[in-house]
Amino acid sequence: MQLSIDLTGRNVLVAGSPAAARQAVRRYEAAGAVVHRLGSPAEALFVHLPERLFLVAAVEDGQPGWDAFLERCRNTGIPVAAEPAAGPAGHVTLVGGGPGTGDLLTVAAVKALRDADVVFYDRLAPYQELPLLTSADLVDVGKKPGHHKVSQSDIEKLMVESALAGNNVVRLKGGDPYVFGRGGEEVAACVAAGLKVQVVSGVTSAISVPAAAGIPVTHREVSHMFTVVSGHAPLTEKEHHHLAGLGGTIVVLMGIGTLHQLAAGLRRAGMRPDMPMAVVERGYRPGQRTTIADLGTITSAAAGCSNPAVLVIGEVVRVAEANRNHAAAAADLDRLAASLLGS
Repeated sequence: MQLSIDLTGRNVLVAGSPAAARQAVRRYEAAGAVVHRLGSPAEALFVHLPERLFLVAAVEDGQPGWDAFLERCRNTGIPVAAEPAAGPAGHVTLVGGGPGTGDLLTVAAVKALRDADVVFYDRLAPYQELPLLTSADLVDVGKKPGHHKVSQSDIEKLMVESALAGNNVVRLKGGDPYVFGRGGEEVAACVAAGLKVQVVSGVTSAISVPAAAGIPVTHREVSHMFTVVSGHAPLTEKEHHHLAGLGGTIVVLMGIGTLHQLAAGLRRAGMRPDMPMAVVERGYRPGQRTTIADLGTITSAAAGCSNPAVLVIGEVVRVAEANRNHAAAAADLDRLAASLLGS
């Protein structure tokens, strides 16, 4: 977590081994402090404290013997702040960033970002908030449909090279790394290079984005299953028939480009044209919008829609509409009651 205090020109002493203290040093430098270093308790026996020392940041590095030095600082009126040790060097963590808002980052995701030396991120992750969450070097490797800023193989190469150079690397991805996130490929690249790698699951947009529009992917007596499909490439006729025969709810991620083929294919496979369908654009982001139609008319209704978007096909869409209608009716009654009481 970045420091929220302005320390411009303030003298701060960071006490801790170089490996454990590297993130604390970065955080205090980012806050504008003039950072002084103390790497071991043995050095503390002879060190002269800098003049006008504002703060001592004591890193929990596991070395015994710091207590006497820290007590000396407190006795001279210098505040002491406890700082966590940096994460292991030469390590890679794949982090699921959720649907794009920092509010849905997990605690584990925030911790991994705090401990990172380098973060490789893309446009579907909550990258706007990264400067508040980490002092790491931030590298945009974002990919857009039809335009890959950095190819997948190059992303993997950058991650591996950075970790082999001794950095604690975070690869921040939208949604969950293992749900159409190519996380398996990135893990395989790290393992092949002999690197330690872990995966922090994220809130998948397959569930969270419909929820942002009030659509449950399952609902008692309406749908007891849901299927998640990638919309990047058109499905085959066999896949259309399989989906149409499953029942339940169909959720399609990034499916605007193949919406026409999907709707037509499901109709050919026997799905009824009046099956309700929703397109939820920019879930949890400014400009979030939901377009509701049915399978027979969705192509024209969603003509102005664009990715990132989640498609939802199934009777659960009507559940959301019913809830919205009930809420609107209740609001109308409240306004009427307030008007009558006011008169």
